[in-house]
Amino acid sequence: MIPVIFGLAGPELGVDERALFQKYPPAGYILFQRNCVDPDQIRALTAELKALAGRDDVPILIDQEGGRVARLKPPHWPEFPAARRFAELYARAPVSALDAARFNARAIAETLRLLGITVDCLPVLDVPVEGAHDIIGDRAYGAEPTQVAALGRATLEGLRQGGVVGVVKHIPGHGRARADSHLELPVVEASAAELAQDLAPFTSLADAPMAMTAHVVYTALDADRCATVSPVVIERVIRGEIGFQGLLMSDDLGMKALAGSFADKARACLAAGCDVALHCSGDFAEMREIAEAVPAISAPARDRLEAAMAWPRRTLPLDVDKLAQRRDALLALA
Repeated sequence: MIPVIFGLAGPELGVDERALFQKYPPAGYILFQRNCVDPDQIRALTAELKALAGRDDVPILIDQEGGRVARLKPPHWPEFPAARRFAELYARAPVSALDAARFNARAIAETLRLLGITVDCLPVLDVPVEGAHDIIGDRAYGAEPTQVAALGRATLEGLRQGGVVGVVKHIPGHGRARADSHLELPVVEASAAELAQDLAPFTSLADAPMAMTAHVVYTALDADRCATVSPVVIERVIRGEIGFQGLLMSDDLGMKALAGSFADKARACLAAGCDVALHCSGDFAEMREIAEAVPAISAPARDRLEAAMAWPRRTLPLDVDKLAQRRDALLALA
């Protein structure tokens, strides 16, 4: 197994993709809207990926946050609200907001599980500040760290109850970035004391099974390297100060915040301390370059991967529509 999570080019596994994944078995896969046509097609695709891996618990990721970040869309799948809706309710009725977030995440998890998807890249724990780029925006659970942590915890609990692994992101915090890391490298010049606000929700949820790094430079922590490729940030801050010991994945290697060849970027994030690198585009040439460049997954990374995939504790199945009705009734209080 190689320490990479790969995307796919389309709704079916291609011949070249299958051959590459057989030769270099990845740690997991990630799906995007281009891979999602209808429920039957996704179930067939996830079944094929699981058969190829030889196990049912292979990580098959998706970004199904709700709001503008949703790979599964109507008419085949329901719309889920953005995180801001829960933040608005929290201002009036915190307990109701936590219940609504939990019901919502449980509904998302039930939707994903029935499709064979095992991991959702949710919750977003970034704490936005005034003047920051809107790339986080309504994806945040508010602007106060304790509130963000509480709603993030409720979301993780809902995912777990629905049998799906959650991923906290973007550790150690993307909320101060004044640029979109998809397009350029953000540089945050806040002091270490100011950054404590950004770290707080991740510290509260340090027991999460998986986390995704931020392609952001924090000059107070490491002025020369963004978090994804910084041993200082990963070892001293993420593993040390925050105390996160779960599976740590990079954000997408294809984002413009990272420079160099795909082989260089993959090796750099792994050398810095990421357990796995994330490559989303499904571009075959890029995947082959990465697969041929990285070593086998390390024993500690494999252990963290196995522990993360064993994290869900699914309770009795619940109807997605009924969960959504309970969520909507609570959100109506906002």
